[in-house]
Amino acid sequence: MSSPNQSAQEHGLALTLFGGGARAAYQVGVLRGLGRAHPTLDPSILTGISAGAINAAHLGNSEANFGTATEELEALWRGIDVDSVFETRGLALLHRAACIGMRLAIGWAPTLQPLDGMVDSAPLRRFLETSFGGQDLPGIQANLDSGRLKAIALIALRYSTGQTVSFTAGREFRNWERPLRHSVRTDLKVNHVLASAALPLFFAPVEVDGEWYGDGGVRLTAPLAPAVHLGADRILAISTRFRPSETEARKPRFKGPPRAAQILGNLMSATFLDVLDQDAMHLERINHLVEQLPAEQRAQQRAQLRPIKCLVIRPSRDIASLANEFEPRLPGTFRFLTRRWGTRRARSQELLSTILFQGDYIRRLMEVGEEDGASHAEAVAELIGD
Repeated sequence: MSSPNQSAQEHGLALTLFGGGARAAYQVGVLRGLGRAHPTLDPSILTGISAGAINAAHLGNSEANFGTATEELEALWRGIDVDSVFETRGLALLHRAACIGMRLAIGWAPTLQPLDGMVDSAPLRRFLETSFGGQDLPGIQANLDSGRLKAIALIALRYSTGQTVSFTAGREFRNWERPLRHSVRTDLKVNHVLASAALPLFFAPVEVDGEWYGDGGVRLTAPLAPAVHLGADRILAISTRFRPSETEARKPRFKGPPRAAQILGNLMSATFLDVLDQDAMHLERINHLVEQLPAEQRAQQRAQLRPIKCLVIRPSRDIASLANEFEPRLPGTFRFLTRRWGTRRARSQELLSTILFQGDYIRRLMEVGEEDGASHAEAVAELIGD
């Protein structure tokens, strides 16, 4: 991030990036489209949840302007493929699947190592540490020191307490404490990114300072809240959930009884995708109530009662349904295992699209996202006051 856009800094513009596994590539496309239209956008507050933490960490760590930073982020995602996210060698993958099955069935498996994830995600750690130049993210502190960045938060779930934890770095904000969510000031590292992006059951939990963490979207019922706590009064949120018309929503996505893929897909959508829309509607209702208050009262309590504008950009088409086209290009063993879950039976692939880190699919999502980002350029200009 280079010299800040004055409007973005003055108004506390936040960029909220919610996850969705491989679908976070769509966010990259949106950011690239916006970067072309607004190369000096530079939001002063960044929040990343689930795979969105990868994107937020990159933007916060880059000392380039917004346009160039999004180019760099696009290049990072163009280097992602299944092999760079988890182990796909046939025998290793089948052995892991067999051990997990035995452990679930009889409580024992022929290995001394804990098997807390369906796949070995060590390749993702290596990929991110190579992409970021190590475990540390020194660019974040540099941007904070220069005033280009006000705050950044990467959100994860602490398994031992069931609390959502916002790992934050920044200035001029107070830590927050709620029964099920709170913030922790820290020096952000790649480990925090991995913790936020650790899809439950699929990836193993990640240890941070002696505690075990997983995907930040699991229990985060208010995904816009961290940005609000950090001082935002304008929020640009990028969702990876397609909003169908009422007619489309009523169409069955598969025939017959649901298989594991359809059940897990619905659970993932409810956990990771639906809550952003609900929180945005909740924020809109609060804004309406605040606007009804007398101007004098609003001025006196601006810190607590400020209206917060929010723009949510979401896919213009069902990016989950695109997964069907690219599923045959997955490595053979992994494709065999996912088909056993019933991934070939559905028209829209909520589960498969989350774990389909296939290069061609990633690039297709970025193309769709870039088109959507360009189409929202004027709405973003209105949001930031340009």
